[in-house]
Amino acid sequence: MKKTHRNITLALCALTLTLAITVAGYAQAVNVMSVPAGQKMNIQGVILSADAGILTVRTFGDAVYKVSVTGSTELKERKSNFLRGAKKYSAADLVPGLHVEAKGLGMSSGALAATEVRFRNDDHIVAQTMDTRVVPVENDLRSTQGRLTETEMNAERLSGQIQELTAITDLVRDDARAAQTTADTAVAAAAGAQFTADSAREGVRVTNDRIALIDDYETKTLTTVYFKVGSAVVAAEYQAELDAFAEHIRSEKAYVIEIAGFASSDGDAAANRRLSQRRADAVIQYLAENYTIPMRRFIAPIGYGESHPVGDNGTREGREENRRVEVRLLVSRGLTTDAVELASASAY
Repeated sequence: MKKTHRNITLALCALTLTLAITVAGYAQAVNVMSVPAGQKMNIQGVILSADAGILTVRTFGDAVYKVSVTGSTELKERKSNFLRGAKKYSAADLVPGLHVEAKGLGMSSGALAATEVRFRNDDHIVAQTMDTRVVPVENDLRSTQGRLTETEMNAERLSGQIQELTAITDLVRDDARAAQTTADTAVAAAAGAQFTADSAREGVRVTNDRIALIDDYETKTLTTVYFKVGSAVVAAEYQAELDAFAEHIRSEKAYVIEIAGFASSDGDAAANRRLSQRRADAVIQYLAENYTIPMRRFIAPIGYGESHPVGDNGTREGREENRRVEVRLLVSRGLTTDAVELASASAY
């Protein structure tokens, strides 16, 4: 019993640390401070992430900086015991959660080109231990967050549809009120009564047709994003296409976005299904982070794996066509079809 309690406690601690680091990283990602080019600076803080030689460091004053670490950067221990020599470290030792002190000069990119990075060995041991414990919990957390995100997206989409239905109800009420007024006028005025009554009935038919088409969506645009083998990273050229897609929908209304991921037949079918899901999630992540698109506009993304190929998996060109994510802009015909078109359709 004591051992189980201890394991639960450790898991909760690791989960708390993971959440703190993740939330802080996302919250500050859009507010990274710049170091003037050529200016000397000494930065002390906690590593939020380490990727391809670039550290994201949050200072104790909640400022976030980018720190560039190269082969010439000296990585050593900030020791308190002057009787022994300082330990040397490699870039692999720079893990999230580590308290560091970085010295260097500002770069034209705004990052700090570190000439020296120091940290205490005790801090390094703690950060490595926490990193080892946190990674499995992070994986479980990502899975849980994915399910929560899907639920939240469905809830927001349903909330948005309810709002749109409310707007349609108001529109129907206004149309019915106008139709009734027209009918009363027709009764009061003998001349043209039949014509006015016919117009009123036509208005009711148009309204009924509009209601019937509320949940009838049609594809307005289709954008396809292709991926490299085994990758779920959106390449720069397709980021530009997603940018154009996002700009296009600014003028749209009554729309939802359908995102479906696919994979070629390379490798294991189950792994390809997970890979296709990650590709779909990556596209939604890019659009949500870079544009103010309400989450209720996104239909829950689906990863179809190897199914629904558009190319021959027996050829390299076909497999390249199958490694894709399809982004569809779907618009409601009930709101976008004008009254004239509805009246013409009901005449047949």
